[in-house]
Amino acid sequence: MGGSNDTLVGPGDNTPPLTSSYVHGVSLTPLSGLTIDQSLADTVARYPDHEALVVRHQAIRWTYAELKERVEVLARGLLALGLEPRDRLGILSPNNAEWILVQFATARIGVILVNINPAYRLPELEYALNKVGCKALVLAPSFKQSDYTAMLRELAPELDGAAPGGLAAERLPDLRWVITLGDRAPKGMLTFDDIVNQGHGVDPARAERIAAQLQFDDPINIQFTSGTTGTPKATTLTHHNIVNNAYFVGEAMALSERDRLCIPVPMYHCFGMVLGALVCTSHGAAMIFPSAGFDAGATLETIEAERCTALHGVPTMFIAELEHPSFKSRDLSSLRTGIIAGAPCPVVLMRRLITEMNLSEITIAYGMTETGPVSFETSVHDTIERKVETVGRVLPHIEVKIVDEQGRIVPPGTPGELLTRGYSVMPNYWGDPEKTASAINAAHWIASGDIAVLDPQGYCQIVGRLKDMLIRGGENIFPREIEELLHTHPKIEDVQVIGVPDPKYGEEVCAWVKLREGESASAEDIRAFCQGKMAHFKIPRYVKFVDAFPMTITGKVQKFVMRRMMAEELTASETPD
Repeated sequence: MGGSNDTLVGPGDNTPPLTSSYVHGVSLTPLSGLTIDQSLADTVARYPDHEALVVRHQAIRWTYAELKERVEVLARGLLALGLEPRDRLGILSPNNAEWILVQFATARIGVILVNINPAYRLPELEYALNKVGCKALVLAPSFKQSDYTAMLRELAPELDGAAPGGLAAERLPDLRWVITLGDRAPKGMLTFDDIVNQGHGVDPARAERIAAQLQFDDPINIQFTSGTTGTPKATTLTHHNIVNNAYFVGEAMALSERDRLCIPVPMYHCFGMVLGALVCTSHGAAMIFPSAGFDAGATLETIEAERCTALHGVPTMFIAELEHPSFKSRDLSSLRTGIIAGAPCPVVLMRRLITEMNLSEITIAYGMTETGPVSFETSVHDTIERKVETVGRVLPHIEVKIVDEQGRIVPPGTPGELLTRGYSVMPNYWGDPEKTASAINAAHWIASGDIAVLDPQGYCQIVGRLKDMLIRGGENIFPREIEELLHTHPKIEDVQVIGVPDPKYGEEVCAWVKLREGESASAEDIRAFCQGKMAHFKIPRYVKFVDAFPMTITGKVQKFVMRRMMAEELTASETPD
Protein backbone atom coordinates (compact mmCIF):
# COMPACT_ATOMS: atom_id res chain seq x y z
CA MET A 1 0.00 0.00 0.00
CA GLY A 2 2.97 2.31 0.57
CA GLY A 3 4.40 4.56 -2.09
CA SER A 4 1.34 5.06 -4.31
CA ASN A 5 1.38 8.50 -5.86
CA ASP A 6 -2.42 8.54 -6.29
CA THR A 7 -2.87 9.66 -2.69
CA LEU A 8 -1.38 13.08 -3.35
CA VAL A 9 -3.80 15.00 -5.50
CA GLY A 10 -4.15 18.73 -5.18
CA PRO A 11 -3.39 22.14 -6.66
CA GLY A 12 -0.91 21.73 -9.48
CA ASP A 13 -2.34 18.31 -10.50
CA ASN A 14 -4.46 19.49 -13.45
CA THR A 15 -6.49 21.77 -11.18
CA PRO A 16 -7.10 25.48 -11.76
CA PRO A 17 -4.76 27.96 -10.05
CA LEU A 18 -5.84 29.18 -6.63
CA THR A 19 -7.79 32.42 -6.54
CA SER A 20 -7.39 32.84 -2.78
CA SER A 21 -4.98 31.55 -0.14
CA TYR A 22 -7.20 28.62 0.89
CA VAL A 23 -6.37 25.04 0.02
CA HIS A 24 -7.87 21.65 0.88
CA GLY A 25 -5.77 18.55 0.29
CA VAL A 26 -7.73 15.93 -1.62
CA SER A 27 -6.91 12.28 -2.17
CA LEU A 28 -8.19 9.09 -3.71
CA THR A 29 -7.35 7.39 -0.39
CA PRO A 30 -9.86 7.98 2.43
CA LEU A 31 -8.90 8.57 6.04
CA SER A 32 -8.26 5.44 8.09
CA GLY A 33 -10.48 4.51 11.02
CA LEU A 34 -7.84 2.26 12.59
CA THR A 35 -6.25 2.57 16.02
CA ILE A 36 -2.47 2.39 16.32
CA ASP A 37 -2.71 -1.25 17.40
CA GLN A 38 -4.95 -2.18 14.48
CA SER A 39 -2.62 -0.42 12.04
CA LEU A 40 0.36 -2.34 13.42
CA ALA A 41 -1.57 -5.62 13.27
CA ASP A 42 -2.36 -5.01 9.60
CA THR A 43 1.32 -4.49 8.81
CA VAL A 44 2.36 -7.54 10.81
CA ALA A 45 -0.14 -9.65 8.88
CA ARG A 46 1.32 -8.45 5.56
CA TYR A 47 5.02 -8.47 6.41
CA PRO A 48 5.57 -10.76 9.43
CA ASP A 49 9.13 -11.71 8.46
CA HIS A 50 10.32 -8.25 7.38
CA GLU A 51 12.71 -6.45 9.68
CA ALA A 52 10.79 -4.00 11.82
CA LEU A 53 13.33 -2.66 14.30
CA VAL A 54 17.13 -2.52 14.37
CA VAL A 55 18.78 -0.84 17.36
CA ARG A 56 22.50 -0.68 16.69
CA HIS A 57 23.61 0.38 20.19
CA GLN A 58 21.64 -2.49 21.79
CA ALA A 59 22.45 -5.13 19.14
CA ILE A 60 18.72 -5.73 18.62
CA ARG A 61 17.16 -6.90 15.37
CA TRP A 62 13.44 -7.86 15.33
CA THR A 63 10.99 -8.77 12.59
CA TYR A 64 7.47 -7.40 12.62
CA ALA A 65 6.17 -10.69 14.06
CA GLU A 66 8.76 -10.56 16.84
CA LEU A 67 7.99 -6.91 17.57
CA LYS A 68 4.26 -7.61 17.83
CA GLU A 69 4.85 -10.55 20.18
CA ARG A 70 6.95 -8.39 22.53
CA VAL A 71 4.43 -5.56 22.39
CA GLU A 72 1.64 -7.96 23.32
CA VAL A 73 3.49 -9.32 26.36
CA LEU A 74 4.39 -5.84 27.60
CA ALA A 75 0.81 -4.65 27.18
CA ARG A 76 -0.35 -7.52 29.39
CA GLY A 77 2.37 -6.64 31.91
CA LEU A 78 1.04 -3.08 32.13
CA LEU A 79 -2.45 -4.49 32.73
CA ALA A 80 -1.01 -6.59 35.57
CA LEU A 81 -0.01 -3.33 37.27
CA GLY A 82 -3.64 -2.24 37.23
CA LEU A 83 -3.29 0.33 34.46
CA GLU A 84 -6.50 1.02 32.55
CA PRO A 85 -7.49 2.85 29.36
CA ARG A 86 -6.96 6.63 29.68
CA ASP A 87 -4.48 6.26 32.54
CA ARG A 88 -1.31 8.21 31.79
CA LEU A 89 2.12 6.58 31.60
CA GLY A 90 5.18 8.80 31.17
CA ILE A 91 8.42 7.80 29.49
CA LEU A 92 11.73 9.53 30.20
CA SER A 93 14.35 7.90 28.04
CA PRO A 94 16.61 8.36 25.02
CA ASN A 95 16.04 6.24 21.92
CA ASN A 96 16.03 2.49 22.51
CA ALA A 97 13.99 -0.65 21.81
CA GLU A 98 12.04 -0.22 25.04
CA TRP A 99 10.72 3.14 23.81
CA ILE A 100 9.16 1.44 20.78
CA LEU A 101 7.70 -1.37 22.90
CA VAL A 102 6.16 1.09 25.35
CA GLN A 103 4.75 3.19 22.51
CA PHE A 104 2.85 0.29 20.96
CA ALA A 105 2.01 -1.55 24.19
CA THR A 106 0.30 1.50 25.69
CA ALA A 107 -1.57 2.07 22.43
CA ARG A 108 -2.82 -1.54 22.47
CA ILE A 109 -4.57 -1.13 25.82
CA GLY A 110 -5.58 2.53 25.57
CA VAL A 111 -3.10 3.86 28.13
CA ILE A 112 -2.08 7.40 27.16
CA LEU A 113 1.65 7.68 26.55
CA VAL A 114 3.21 10.89 27.87
CA ASN A 115 6.45 11.84 26.10
CA ILE A 116 8.88 13.56 28.46
CA ASN A 117 11.85 15.50 27.12
CA PRO A 118 15.11 13.83 28.27
CA ALA A 119 16.61 17.31 28.71
CA TYR A 120 14.09 18.27 31.38
CA ARG A 121 15.45 19.36 34.72
CA LEU A 122 13.78 18.78 38.07
CA PRO A 123 11.09 21.51 37.97
CA GLU A 124 10.11 20.60 34.39
CA LEU A 125 9.85 16.90 35.21
CA GLU A 126 7.72 17.63 38.26
CA TYR A 127 5.47 19.91 36.22
CA ALA A 128 5.01 17.40 33.40
CA LEU A 129 4.19 14.43 35.63
CA ASN A 130 1.68 16.43 37.67
CA LYS A 131 0.12 18.37 34.79
CA VAL A 132 -1.28 15.22 33.22
CA GLY A 133 -1.44 13.04 36.35
CA CYS A 134 0.95 10.26 35.36
CA LYS A 135 0.13 7.04 37.22
CA ALA A 136 3.24 5.25 35.95
CA LEU A 137 6.66 6.28 34.73
CA VAL A 138 9.20 4.38 32.64
CA LEU A 139 12.66 5.90 32.95
CA ALA A 140 16.21 5.24 31.90
CA PRO A 141 18.61 5.32 34.86
CA SER A 142 20.59 8.14 33.24
CA PHE A 143 21.52 9.77 29.95
CA LYS A 144 24.41 12.11 29.23
CA GLN A 145 24.67 14.45 32.23
CA SER A 146 21.22 13.60 33.61
CA ASP A 147 20.79 11.12 36.46
CA TYR A 148 17.07 10.38 36.13
CA THR A 149 16.99 8.00 39.08
CA ALA A 150 18.47 10.65 41.36
CA MET A 151 16.10 13.29 39.99
CA LEU A 152 13.07 11.13 40.70
CA ARG A 153 14.30 10.23 44.18
CA GLU A 154 14.64 13.93 44.93
CA LEU A 155 11.06 14.52 43.81
CA ALA A 156 9.78 11.39 45.58
CA PRO A 157 11.98 10.45 48.55
CA GLU A 158 9.03 8.33 49.67
CA LEU A 159 10.27 5.68 47.18
CA ASP A 160 12.69 4.45 49.83
CA GLY A 161 9.87 3.15 52.02
CA ALA A 162 7.35 2.24 49.33
CA ALA A 163 6.58 -1.14 47.86
CA PRO A 164 6.43 -1.11 44.04
CA GLY A 165 3.04 0.28 43.07
CA GLY A 166 2.49 1.78 46.49
CA LEU A 167 4.18 5.15 46.02
CA ALA A 168 2.41 8.04 47.70
CA ALA A 169 4.65 11.06 47.14
CA GLU A 170 3.77 14.53 48.36
CA ARG A 171 5.23 16.26 45.28
CA LEU A 172 4.01 13.61 42.80
CA PRO A 173 0.58 12.68 44.19
CA ASP A 174 -0.66 10.71 41.15
CA LEU A 175 2.43 8.57 40.56
CA ARG A 176 2.19 4.95 41.74
CA TRP A 177 4.50 2.86 39.56
CA VAL A 178 8.11 3.57 38.59
CA ILE A 179 9.72 1.25 36.04
CA THR A 180 13.46 1.49 35.46
CA LEU A 181 15.22 0.44 32.28
CA GLY A 182 18.25 -0.49 34.37
CA ASP A 183 19.30 -4.03 35.28
CA ARG A 184 18.55 -3.51 38.96
CA ALA A 185 15.48 -1.96 40.56
CA PRO A 186 16.18 0.72 43.20
CA LYS A 187 13.85 0.80 46.21
CA GLY A 188 10.21 1.32 45.30
CA MET A 189 10.74 0.54 41.60
CA LEU A 190 10.39 -2.39 39.22
CA THR A 191 12.60 -3.24 36.28
CA PHE A 192 11.31 -3.37 32.72
CA ASP A 193 11.95 -7.13 32.74
CA ASP A 194 9.74 -7.43 35.84
CA ILE A 195 6.83 -6.00 33.83
CA VAL A 196 7.51 -8.32 30.90
CA ASN A 197 7.61 -11.32 33.23
CA GLN A 198 4.28 -10.32 34.76
CA GLY A 199 2.82 -10.07 31.27
CA HIS A 200 3.41 -13.77 30.65
CA GLY A 201 0.96 -14.52 33.46
CA VAL A 202 -1.93 -12.44 32.09
CA ASP A 203 -4.59 -13.99 29.85
CA PRO A 204 -4.05 -12.68 26.28
CA ALA A 205 -7.82 -12.43 25.87
CA ARG A 206 -7.91 -9.65 28.45
CA ALA A 207 -5.76 -7.34 26.33
CA GLU A 208 -7.66 -8.36 23.22
CA ARG A 209 -11.01 -7.38 24.79
CA ILE A 210 -9.68 -3.95 25.72
CA ALA A 211 -8.09 -3.38 22.30
CA ALA A 212 -11.40 -4.23 20.61
CA GLN A 213 -13.22 -1.55 22.62
CA LEU A 214 -10.85 1.31 21.76
CA GLN A 215 -12.07 4.06 19.44
CA PHE A 216 -9.87 5.87 16.94
CA ASP A 217 -10.85 9.22 18.44
CA ASP A 218 -9.59 8.21 21.89
CA PRO A 219 -6.61 10.21 23.20
CA ILE A 220 -3.48 8.08 23.09
CA ASN A 221 -0.51 10.43 23.32
CA ILE A 222 0.46 13.64 25.12
CA GLN A 223 3.39 15.70 23.90
CA PHE A 224 4.60 18.87 25.57
CA THR A 225 5.27 21.96 23.50
CA SER A 226 8.71 23.50 23.79
CA GLY A 227 7.53 26.09 26.29
CA THR A 228 9.51 29.02 24.88
CA THR A 229 6.81 31.47 25.96
CA GLY A 230 5.81 30.06 29.34
CA THR A 231 5.09 26.66 30.84
CA PRO A 232 4.88 23.86 28.27
CA LYS A 233 1.38 23.02 27.03
CA ALA A 234 0.31 19.36 27.01
CA THR A 235 -0.83 18.60 23.47
CA THR A 236 -3.34 15.72 23.36
CA LEU A 237 -3.26 13.54 20.24
CA THR A 238 -5.62 10.75 19.20
CA HIS A 239 -5.10 7.55 17.22
CA HIS A 240 -6.89 9.28 14.33
CA ASN A 241 -4.55 12.28 14.39
CA ILE A 242 -1.29 10.41 14.17
CA VAL A 243 -2.18 7.17 12.34
CA ASN A 244 -3.44 9.14 9.36
CA ASN A 245 -0.75 11.81 9.46
CA ALA A 246 1.97 9.16 9.53
CA TYR A 247 0.44 7.34 6.56
CA PHE A 248 0.19 10.37 4.29
CA VAL A 249 3.65 11.61 5.29
CA GLY A 250 5.04 8.23 4.24
CA GLU A 251 3.17 8.44 0.95
CA ALA A 252 4.82 11.77 0.17
CA MET A 253 8.15 9.98 0.69
CA ALA A 254 7.01 7.10 -1.58
CA LEU A 255 7.85 4.81 1.33
CA SER A 256 7.28 1.06 1.05
CA GLU A 257 8.08 -2.19 2.82
CA ARG A 258 11.45 -2.19 1.03
CA ASP A 259 12.63 0.96 2.79
CA ARG A 260 14.91 1.23 5.82
CA LEU A 261 14.62 4.50 7.73
CA CYS A 262 17.51 5.75 9.85
CA ILE A 263 16.03 7.57 12.88
CA PRO A 264 18.59 9.75 14.70
CA VAL A 265 15.87 12.18 15.86
CA PRO A 266 14.54 11.73 19.42
CA MET A 267 11.53 9.51 20.01
CA TYR A 268 10.07 11.79 22.67
CA HIS A 269 9.37 14.29 19.86
CA CYS A 270 6.72 13.84 17.17
CA PHE A 271 9.56 13.74 14.61
CA GLY A 272 10.72 10.41 16.03
CA MET A 273 7.50 8.93 17.33
CA VAL A 274 5.15 9.82 14.46
CA LEU A 275 7.32 10.65 11.45
CA GLY A 276 9.76 7.89 12.37
CA ALA A 277 8.08 4.95 14.07
CA LEU A 278 4.49 5.31 12.86
CA VAL A 279 5.50 6.21 9.30
CA CYS A 280 7.48 2.97 9.19
CA THR A 281 4.85 0.73 10.76
CA SER A 282 2.13 2.10 8.46
CA HIS A 283 4.21 1.12 5.41
CA GLY A 284 6.05 -1.98 6.57
CA ALA A 285 9.43 -0.22 6.50
CA ALA A 286 12.25 -0.91 8.95
CA MET A 287 13.04 1.45 11.85
CA ILE A 288 16.81 1.81 12.34
CA PHE A 289 18.16 3.49 15.50
CA PRO A 290 21.85 4.42 15.16
CA SER A 291 22.39 5.58 18.76
CA ALA A 292 20.65 6.57 21.99
CA GLY A 293 21.11 10.29 21.28
CA PHE A 294 22.18 12.07 18.14
CA ASP A 295 25.68 11.08 17.03
CA ALA A 296 26.69 12.15 13.53
CA GLY A 297 29.40 9.51 13.24
CA ALA A 298 27.13 6.69 14.39
CA THR A 299 24.44 7.86 11.99
CA LEU A 300 26.78 7.74 9.00
CA GLU A 301 28.16 4.33 10.07
CA THR A 302 24.60 2.98 10.43
CA ILE A 303 23.48 4.23 7.02
CA GLU A 304 26.40 2.41 5.41
CA ALA A 305 26.17 -0.81 7.45
CA GLU A 306 22.37 -1.16 7.29
CA ARG A 307 21.99 0.16 3.73
CA CYS A 308 19.43 2.67 4.89
CA THR A 309 17.28 4.17 2.14
CA ALA A 310 15.86 7.05 4.17
CA LEU A 311 17.16 9.49 6.78
CA HIS A 312 15.42 12.01 9.03
CA GLY A 313 16.90 15.06 10.70
CA VAL A 314 16.75 18.74 11.50
CA PRO A 315 19.12 21.06 9.58
CA THR A 316 21.74 21.12 12.34
CA MET A 317 21.91 17.30 12.30
CA PHE A 318 22.45 17.18 8.55
CA ILE A 319 25.12 19.89 8.80
CA ALA A 320 26.91 17.85 11.49
CA GLU A 321 26.82 14.75 9.26
CA LEU A 322 28.13 16.61 6.22
CA GLU A 323 30.97 18.12 8.26
CA HIS A 324 31.88 14.91 10.12
CA PRO A 325 35.46 13.68 9.53
CA SER A 326 34.23 10.28 8.32
CA PHE A 327 31.67 11.68 5.87
CA LYS A 328 33.77 11.41 2.70
CA SER A 329 34.76 7.80 3.45
CA ARG A 330 31.19 6.53 3.94
CA ASP A 331 29.16 4.78 1.25
CA LEU A 332 25.77 6.52 1.36
CA SER A 333 24.64 5.34 -2.08
CA SER A 334 21.66 3.46 -0.61
CA LEU A 335 20.00 6.70 0.53
CA ARG A 336 17.03 8.00 -1.43
CA THR A 337 14.56 9.91 0.72
CA GLY A 338 13.80 11.18 4.20
CA ILE A 339 12.53 14.29 5.93
CA ILE A 340 14.20 17.50 6.94
CA ALA A 341 12.06 19.48 9.35
CA GLY A 342 12.00 21.25 12.69
CA ALA A 343 13.63 24.44 11.41
CA PRO A 344 13.98 26.25 8.06
CA CYS A 345 16.27 24.42 5.64
CA PRO A 346 18.81 26.73 3.99
CA VAL A 347 18.90 26.46 0.18
CA VAL A 348 22.64 25.71 0.25
CA LEU A 349 22.08 22.80 2.65
CA MET A 350 19.29 21.28 0.56
CA ARG A 351 21.49 21.27 -2.53
CA ARG A 352 24.29 19.58 -0.58
CA LEU A 353 21.92 16.86 0.70
CA ILE A 354 20.84 16.08 -2.84
CA THR A 355 24.30 16.15 -4.43
CA GLU A 356 26.55 14.91 -1.60
CA MET A 357 24.32 12.55 0.43
CA ASN A 358 22.42 11.02 -2.49
CA LEU A 359 19.11 12.22 -0.97
CA SER A 360 17.62 12.94 -4.39
CA GLU A 361 14.08 12.39 -3.10
CA ILE A 362 14.36 14.01 0.32
CA THR A 363 11.26 15.89 1.43
CA ILE A 364 10.67 18.96 3.56
CA ALA A 365 7.87 18.69 6.11
CA TYR A 366 6.16 21.54 7.92
CA GLY A 367 3.70 21.58 10.79
CA MET A 368 3.53 21.64 14.57
CA THR A 369 2.83 19.23 17.40
CA GLU A 370 -0.77 20.44 17.63
CA THR A 371 -1.44 19.38 14.02
CA GLY A 372 -0.31 15.80 14.33
CA PRO A 373 2.37 17.13 13.25
CA VAL A 374 2.63 17.65 9.46
CA SER A 375 0.43 19.92 7.34
CA PHE A 376 2.65 20.53 4.30
CA GLU A 377 5.27 18.33 2.68
CA THR A 378 7.17 18.30 -0.56
CA SER A 379 6.96 15.04 -2.47
CA VAL A 380 9.66 12.92 -4.06
CA HIS A 381 8.39 14.14 -7.45
CA ASP A 382 8.89 17.84 -6.73
CA THR A 383 11.67 19.72 -8.45
CA ILE A 384 14.77 20.87 -6.61
CA GLU A 385 13.47 24.41 -6.92
CA ARG A 386 10.25 23.48 -5.14
CA LYS A 387 12.19 21.68 -2.42
CA VAL A 388 14.51 24.57 -1.73
CA GLU A 389 11.95 27.35 -1.99
CA THR A 390 8.81 25.84 -0.41
CA VAL A 391 7.56 23.31 2.15
CA GLY A 392 5.45 21.64 -0.52
CA ARG A 393 1.69 21.32 -0.73
CA VAL A 394 -0.95 20.57 1.87
CA LEU A 395 -1.35 16.90 2.79
CA PRO A 396 -4.60 15.10 1.94
CA HIS A 397 -7.70 15.83 4.03
CA ILE A 398 -6.20 18.96 5.63
CA GLU A 399 -7.40 22.53 5.10
CA VAL A 400 -5.13 25.57 5.29
CA LYS A 401 -5.77 29.27 4.85
CA ILE A 402 -3.53 32.33 5.00
CA VAL A 403 -5.13 35.37 6.66
CA ASP A 404 -4.33 39.01 7.31
CA GLU A 405 -4.41 40.78 10.68
CA GLN A 406 -8.21 41.01 10.48
CA GLY A 407 -8.56 37.27 9.84
CA ARG A 408 -9.50 37.67 6.16
CA ILE A 409 -8.12 35.25 3.56
CA VAL A 410 -5.46 36.95 1.44
CA PRO A 411 -4.86 36.55 -2.31
CA PRO A 412 -2.23 34.03 -3.50
CA GLY A 413 1.28 35.38 -3.20
CA THR A 414 0.40 37.57 -0.20
CA PRO A 415 1.99 36.94 3.20
CA GLY A 416 -0.23 36.26 6.21
CA GLU A 417 -0.64 33.94 9.17
CA LEU A 418 -1.13 30.25 8.40
CA LEU A 419 -4.13 28.45 9.97
CA THR A 420 -4.94 24.73 9.79
CA ARG A 421 -8.15 22.69 10.12
CA GLY A 422 -8.90 18.99 9.73
CA TYR A 423 -8.42 15.49 11.15
CA SER A 424 -4.85 16.28 12.23
CA VAL A 425 -5.72 19.09 14.67
CA MET A 426 -5.44 18.09 18.33
CA PRO A 427 -8.67 17.84 20.37
CA ASN A 428 -7.25 19.91 23.24
CA TYR A 429 -4.42 20.87 25.53
CA TRP A 430 -4.74 18.39 28.39
CA GLY A 431 -6.40 20.01 31.39
CA ASP A 432 -6.32 23.49 29.82
CA PRO A 433 -9.73 24.44 28.42
CA GLU A 434 -8.80 28.14 28.35
CA LYS A 435 -5.59 27.59 26.39
CA THR A 436 -7.46 25.21 24.07
CA ALA A 437 -10.14 27.82 23.41
CA SER A 438 -7.51 30.47 22.69
CA ALA A 439 -5.68 28.17 20.26
CA ILE A 440 -8.63 26.69 18.33
CA ASN A 441 -11.40 29.07 17.25
CA ALA A 442 -15.12 28.36 16.98
CA ALA A 443 -14.72 27.22 13.36
CA HIS A 444 -12.02 24.72 14.48
CA TRP A 445 -9.07 26.54 12.89
CA ILE A 446 -5.76 26.52 14.78
CA ALA A 447 -3.29 29.35 14.27
CA SER A 448 0.36 28.48 13.63
CA GLY A 449 2.07 31.74 14.53
CA ASP A 450 3.94 31.44 11.21
CA ILE A 451 3.89 33.92 8.34
CA ALA A 452 3.43 32.07 5.06
CA VAL A 453 2.67 32.57 1.38
CA LEU A 454 0.66 30.25 -0.89
CA ASP A 455 1.44 30.41 -4.60
CA PRO A 456 -1.28 29.79 -7.22
CA GLN A 457 -0.30 26.10 -7.46
CA GLY A 458 -0.77 25.61 -3.72
CA TYR A 459 2.91 25.42 -2.76
CA CYS A 460 3.64 27.05 0.58
CA GLN A 461 6.61 29.18 1.55
CA ILE A 462 7.22 29.85 5.24
CA VAL A 463 8.44 33.43 5.49
CA GLY A 464 9.13 33.39 9.22
CA ARG A 465 7.71 33.31 12.71
CA LEU A 466 5.48 36.16 13.78
CA LYS A 467 7.46 36.35 17.01
CA ASP A 468 10.81 36.29 15.15
CA MET A 469 9.93 39.09 12.75
CA LEU A 470 11.71 42.30 13.71
CA ILE A 471 10.69 45.86 12.97
CA ARG A 472 13.52 48.30 12.32
CA GLY A 473 12.43 51.88 11.88
CA GLY A 474 9.02 50.76 10.65
CA GLU A 475 10.40 48.18 8.19
CA ASN A 476 9.33 44.54 8.65
CA ILE A 477 12.36 42.26 8.44
CA PHE A 478 12.21 38.48 8.27
CA PRO A 479 15.40 36.83 9.62
CA ARG A 480 15.18 33.89 7.24
CA GLU A 481 15.86 36.07 4.19
CA ILE A 482 19.12 37.29 5.75
CA GLU A 483 20.05 33.77 6.92
CA GLU A 484 19.56 32.40 3.41
CA LEU A 485 21.96 34.97 1.97
CA LEU A 486 24.61 34.45 4.66
CA HIS A 487 24.44 30.67 4.16
CA THR A 488 25.92 31.27 0.70
CA HIS A 489 29.07 32.80 2.25
CA PRO A 490 31.86 30.26 1.66
CA LYS A 491 33.28 30.67 5.18
CA ILE A 492 29.99 30.29 7.07
CA GLU A 493 28.83 26.88 8.31
CA ASP A 494 25.64 28.09 10.01
CA VAL A 495 24.00 31.38 10.93
CA GLN A 496 21.01 32.62 12.93
CA VAL A 497 19.56 36.13 12.78
CA ILE A 498 17.60 37.87 15.54
CA GLY A 499 16.38 41.32 16.44
CA VAL A 500 17.89 43.20 19.38
CA PRO A 501 16.60 46.37 21.11
CA ASP A 502 17.76 49.69 19.70
CA PRO A 503 16.87 53.13 21.10
CA LYS A 504 16.77 54.82 17.67
CA TYR A 505 15.16 52.22 15.38
CA GLY A 506 13.31 50.07 17.94
CA GLU A 507 15.19 46.98 16.81
CA GLU A 508 18.42 46.24 14.99
CA VAL A 509 19.57 43.18 13.04
CA CYS A 510 22.01 40.84 14.79
CA ALA A 511 23.65 37.79 13.18
CA TRP A 512 25.19 34.93 15.14
CA VAL A 513 27.72 33.29 12.85
CA LYS A 514 29.38 29.89 13.11
CA LEU A 515 32.35 29.71 10.76
CA ARG A 516 33.63 26.58 9.07
CA GLU A 517 36.54 24.92 10.84
CA GLY A 518 39.80 26.72 10.15
CA GLU A 519 38.17 29.82 8.68
CA SER A 520 38.31 33.37 10.00
CA ALA A 521 36.30 36.49 9.25
CA SER A 522 35.42 39.84 10.77
CA ALA A 523 32.08 41.51 11.33
CA GLU A 524 32.97 43.95 8.58
CA ASP A 525 33.63 41.03 6.19
CA ILE A 526 30.13 39.74 6.86
CA ARG A 527 28.52 43.14 6.33
CA ALA A 528 30.52 43.71 3.15
CA PHE A 529 29.27 40.39 1.79
CA CYS A 530 25.69 41.65 2.20
CA GLN A 531 26.29 44.99 0.45
CA GLY A 532 24.41 45.21 -2.82
CA LYS A 533 22.58 41.95 -2.20
CA MET A 534 19.84 43.25 0.10
CA ALA A 535 18.38 46.50 1.37
CA HIS A 536 20.72 48.43 3.64
CA PHE A 537 18.38 48.21 6.63
CA LYS A 538 18.53 44.40 6.55
CA ILE A 539 22.34 44.23 6.81
CA PRO A 540 23.31 43.07 10.33
CA ARG A 541 24.53 45.88 12.52
CA TYR A 542 25.78 43.35 15.06
CA VAL A 543 27.73 40.21 14.18
CA LYS A 544 28.64 37.71 16.91
CA PHE A 545 30.92 34.77 16.12
CA VAL A 546 30.00 31.61 18.05
CA ASP A 547 30.95 27.94 18.22
CA ALA A 548 27.35 26.80 18.82
CA PHE A 549 23.80 28.05 19.25
CA PRO A 550 21.51 27.47 22.23
CA MET A 551 19.31 24.56 21.18
CA THR A 552 16.61 22.20 22.32
CA ILE A 553 17.39 18.47 22.38
CA THR A 554 15.65 18.16 18.99
CA GLY A 555 18.08 20.62 17.40
CA LYS A 556 15.78 23.64 17.31
CA VAL A 557 17.62 26.89 17.83
CA GLN A 558 16.32 28.83 20.84
CA LYS A 559 16.22 32.35 19.47
CA PHE A 560 14.54 33.65 22.60
CA VAL A 561 17.68 32.67 24.53
CA MET A 562 19.85 34.39 21.94
CA ARG A 563 17.78 37.57 22.17
CA ARG A 564 18.07 37.58 25.96
CA MET A 565 21.82 37.00 25.86
CA MET A 566 22.39 39.76 23.30
CA ALA A 567 20.21 42.23 25.20
CA GLU A 568 22.25 41.56 28.34
CA GLU A 569 25.52 41.80 26.42
CA LEU A 570 24.59 45.09 24.75
CA THR A 571 23.32 46.56 28.02
CA ALA A 572 26.56 45.59 29.75
CA SER A 573 28.67 47.17 26.97
CA GLU A 574 26.77 50.45 27.38
CA THR A 575 27.15 50.50 31.16
CA PRO A 576 30.13 52.63 32.23
CA ASP A 577 32.72 50.96 34.47
